[in-house]
Amino acid sequence: MSSPEHSPLGKATVYADRYDASLLFPIPRQGKRDEIGVSGADLPFHGVDLWNGYELSWLDARGKPMVAVAEFRFPATTPNIVESKSFKLYLNSFAQERLPDAAEVRERLVRDLSAASGGPVNVVLRAPNELDGTPLGEPEGTLLDDQALDFDCYGPPRPDYLTATAGDVRETLVSHLLRSNCPVTGQPDWGSVQIAYAGAPIDHAGLLRYLVSFRSHTEFHEQCVERIFTDIQARCAPRELSVYARYTRRGGLDINPFRSTDPTAVPGNPRGARQ
Repeated sequence: MSSPEHSPLGKATVYADRYDASLLFPIPRQGKRDEIGVSGADLPFHGVDLWNGYELSWLDARGKPMVAVAEFRFPATTPNIVESKSFKLYLNSFAQERLPDAAEVRERLVRDLSAASGGPVNVVLRAPNELDGTPLGEPEGTLLDDQALDFDCYGPPRPDYLTATAGDVRETLVSHLLRSNCPVTGQPDWGSVQIAYAGAPIDHAGLLRYLVSFRSHTEFHEQCVERIFTDIQARCAPRELSVYARYTRRGGLDINPFRSTDPTAVPGNPRGARQ
C-alpha cells in the first residue's frame, strides 16, 4: 500500500539503527496531479525536489562515528515522492552500520532513493568542516507580506484570488507566510515561497491572499508547490513561471520543491534564517 495513511506518519515507531532500505515509503505523485489537471508524462513544468538532511551518521571501519550533511535532488519527473518520516527512519538506520567510507554511504543513498522514487536521484555529502562560511540566504524578490490587507480565508486554496492586469512585466515576488499541513498528522509545515514570472502583471494583493489561503490546507510540500504553479499558470497565463518553496526543517530534513517552465533552470540551495 502506498497511500499516506499506510505510511509511518502518526504511528509509534521503533527507530532502527542498522541499515534498512525497506524503511523508505514511496507515494505516487499522480493521484494529486490528477486533482490539478496534470496527467501522464506531459508535465507543464520542469523541476526538482531539493532536500537537505542534517542528521546522517554511520560508523567507519574502526567503529568511529562519522557525520555528514546531505543534499538530495529528486527530479519532478520521478513517479513517486518519498514520505518524509520514512526518509528520516531510513537515514537513522545508518547510525550503527559500519561502512568503509563516505563513497559507500553515498552509493547506497543513490541506489535506494532512486529505487523508491522511480528515477535518478543526485546525492551530495558534505562533512561539517566543509560547511564553514555557508551564508544564510533568504529568497530574493519583492516582498508581498508588507501589504495592509484584510484576510478571512485560510483554506481551501482560492485560485479565484489570482488575477492579472494589462501590460507586461518581469518580476520576482516573495512571501514568508506560506503554511500548509501534513495530510496524515495535521502538523503544520512552514515555508517561504518565491514566484518569478514574465508576462501580464499579477495582482499582488490577490496573490498574497491566495498564498494565505493554504494555511489550513492539507497537502505535502511538493503537491502544494505544483498546485501554486498550475493555479498561477491557469489564471494569469505568464509566458515564463518559476515557483520555489523553502520549507523549515522537521525531523532533521527540509524539503524545497522547485517548478519552472524553463527546462534549464537549476535552483540554488541557500539556507534561510528559519531553516
